[in-house]
Amino acid sequence: MKILLDENLPRKLKADFGKDFEVSTVRNMDWLGKKNGELLGLIVFNGFDFFITIDKNLRYQQNLKKYNIIIFLLNAKNNRRETLQELIVRVIKKIKSGKY
Repeated sequence: MKILLDENLPRKLKADFGKDFEVSTVRNMDWLGKKNGELLGLIVFNGFDFFITIDKNLRYQQNLKKYNIIIFLLNAKNNRRETLQELIVRVIKKIKSGKY
């Protein structure tokens, strides 16, 4: 399963997914600064299954139903890796269970 981490997430978070997933970041895909609509199109076109972000405005700025992708919105007090690691454990459990 292919996962993309948004540019607002720490790159080191990628390591927290282990070897069961193919995880990329917006940065290593060279997509920094892309507008949300263009980014979502690139995500789908490049075969990602999941997009993980903390951008709470995404759902208000885009019609997400037109994109064939599962988006996980992490609700955290900040975007530090230490804060997000517990949420990533939950995301992994949801992905493995198939219940999003």
